Order: sequence, then structure tokens, then C-alpha cells
Amino acid sequence: QVQLVESGGGLVQAGGSLRLSCAASGSILGINLMGWYRQAPGKQRELVADIIGSSATRYADSVKGRFTISRDNDKNTVYLQMSSLGPEDTAVYYCSAEIASGMWVYTPYWGPGTQVTVSS
Repeated sequence: QVQLVESGGGLVQAGGSLRLSCAASGSILGINLMGWYRQAPGKQRELVADIIGSSATRYADSVKGRFTISRDNDKNTVYLQMSSLGPEDTAVYYCSAEIASGMWVYTPYWGPGTQVTVSS
């Protein structure tokens, strides 16, 4: 069994910062892509940022220059440092990872999500 658990969400004022963490646990052979998605009320889930290895990153245009994704491969953990937050960043943030468990086939897993609310 593999689990992803997010932490670090909460309520923050506009202009503030938050750091999200997502730890993968269970029977893990390897992790390929790790990323963060978000879903605001009434909207589709969208990619925020993802990372392959330790440095190959991709960001949504709306968060470039404000958010930074990183990962600690020893801890099977991915982070999302969010700065200059605005009300438009309010959403449930989901962690996703492609994980090989039991055999060397990568399967996507999702965390349950963590709420980020930015007040104006």
C-alpha cells in the first residue's frame, strides 16, 4: 500500500506565504514525477507545479515567480513554497506522484488534499 499525505495548508492573508509538504509512504521502489495540483470551487483541477528528479521543474504561468517546488528523495517528500499569495490561490491543493510499488511500473497516486484559503 502506498499513501500520500499533504500538510501545511491553512488560512493566510493576501501577500503571505505558506509551505505545503507531501510525504509518500508504504512499499515504494521508486518515485518518478511528483507534483501539486489545485482545484478551486466550481473549477477544474489544474497543475500548479511538478518536478522530476531534483531539478527539472514545470510551473503554471499563474504561479511562476511566486511558487517553488522542491523534493527530498531520501524522505520521499515534495514541497511547495508559496509566496505573494492572493485570493485567486484559494483552493484545495492535491499532491500527486508516480510511484513504483511491488514492481517497476509507475502508477499515479493522489493525496486527499489540503485546503489553502487566502483572505483579502
